Amino acid sequence: MTDVFDKRRSVLAFWVGCAAVTAGVLSHVPMFLMGSSNHYVLAGMPMGTPMVLGMFAIVAGIALAGYGLLPKVPHQPNATVELISPPENAPLTGRHWGVAGLLALALIIDIMKPASLGFVTPGMRSEYGIGVRTVAWLPFAALAGTVVGSFVWGALADLYGRRAAILLSSVMFIGTSICGAMPSFWWNVGMCFLMGAAAGGMLPVAYALLAEIMPTRHRGWILVLIGGIGSVGGFFAASALSALLQPEYGWRVMWLLNFPTGLLLVLLSPLLPESMRFLQQMGRGDEARATLAKFGITRRPDADGSAAGAASAVQGQSPAAIRPALTGLTVALTIGALGWSLVNFGVLLWLPSALVAQGQSVAAASGLIARSTLIAAPIILVSTWLYSRWSSKGCVIVMLAITAFGLFGLALRFYSHVGLGSSVFDVVFVIIGSSGVIAVLLPYTSENYPVRVRGRATGWIAGCSKIGGLFAQVLSVAGLAPPIAIAAAATGVPVMIALALVARYGRETRLRDLRDLETTKRITPQAAS
Repeated sequence: MTDVFDKRRSVLAFWVGCAAVTAGVLSHVPMFLMGSSNHYVLAGMPMGTPMVLGMFAIVAGIALAGYGLLPKVPHQPNATVELISPPENAPLTGRHWGVAGLLALALIIDIMKPASLGFVTPGMRSEYGIGVRTVAWLPFAALAGTVVGSFVWGALADLYGRRAAILLSSVMFIGTSICGAMPSFWWNVGMCFLMGAAAGGMLPVAYALLAEIMPTRHRGWILVLIGGIGSVGGFFAASALSALLQPEYGWRVMWLLNFPTGLLLVLLSPLLPESMRFLQQMGRGDEARATLAKFGITRRPDADGSAAGAASAVQGQSPAAIRPALTGLTVALTIGALGWSLVNFGVLLWLPSALVAQGQSVAAASGLIARSTLIAAPIILVSTWLYSRWSSKGCVIVMLAITAFGLFGLALRFYSHVGLGSSVFDVVFVIIGSSGVIAVLLPYTSENYPVRVRGRATGWIAGCSKIGGLFAQVLSVAGLAPPIAIAAAATGVPVMIALALVARYGRETRLRDLRDLETTKRITPQAAS
């Protein structure tokens, strides 16, 4: 009876908190509407009492929603875990497709937030009358927020659940929409950090939840495909909504979109289940079985003993015993994530200016990159096929190799004006490789780590994939961005190191039950076939 009461109290606290955040955001709408006669320019306008009270309501609402989402952690999770996981050949049900679709939507919304930065900075510079170096604090704050969010939310996902972490991130999305009514630039910078924290937290946790819900034979391709849909969809949504809404409502509307999109995720939350593997790990067997039943599995699937040996081995291993075996892989993935972030937020960010400095026009440079991106776009489907049908480990290695090849080609071209082919050839290889790396890196991470640390491990790699961006932003703000030849060559070094370490310490995850992967053994592609 007490458990039922506690559950109802938690549900009530969550929805009351969401209502408080919603009310706090709505208290800022009149401020935005006041600027309708001036193309929504609000710089320098005073903040009224309703806005101040609304900000307190948002903070209190997030705290209350968090209280409702974060149940009390059992002091001692069951040492012996009942084998109630779905069989390896379980079919995809409508429930699986529904969860995959919901998480794809969540990733689109998640990636749309930081992607909108590039569309709001021109209008922000004009309204606040600030220079390039000052406005650079905005993407810096967003990237810093994503790093912090990845680390913090990954830990929360392991302690309190994947579902709770995703929903808390959604509630924060709602709250940060008040950026659209902030009359001060530095208020926007602060809220941009919080938005980045929410966005950075959702991405790795969504991968962890997908990995733990999907049947083994479908897990790889769904992880890569959903991640690719989220990435492409997020950038498309940001650009399309900017083109549709900014001419009429100004740059602020891009922040206000956090309100309906975050609210949509919260309203759809009853459709989002908790990970059965997490519930099982925390000793909540009844809830784990109830979750399986929602996916059409009502019997004990491991009665035939499948994966029982691996599960028994895992139960006998402490986290301290598993950690050393994963150290090499963790170092490999960390360096790979850092290398990718330097490519994405450094080399590709500086490339247009380098092409112009080499004598090309702005239109020609932009067109070259655009053509390269179009050529590289199908890499998501190729990555999905390679990852799920050939080898997950091999796919990671191939994408790192393509990235390194393109980087050294760019370095050679800009250093000696002799590349490995045409300009498009060099740029395409960098974009193909970097697109492929980020498409498979987090799925591969989420499959390799035990359930007890999966959120933290995926969060760590996701955070590292942004740290290079912070370094690049610091160089840009300080006016110390290196020549593209040096940047490309220097970035190629960690990419090659990551490639070698993945080849040495990486494990094959294709068609492997997650319980098998909880052991400390490395598994070859032949063994997985």
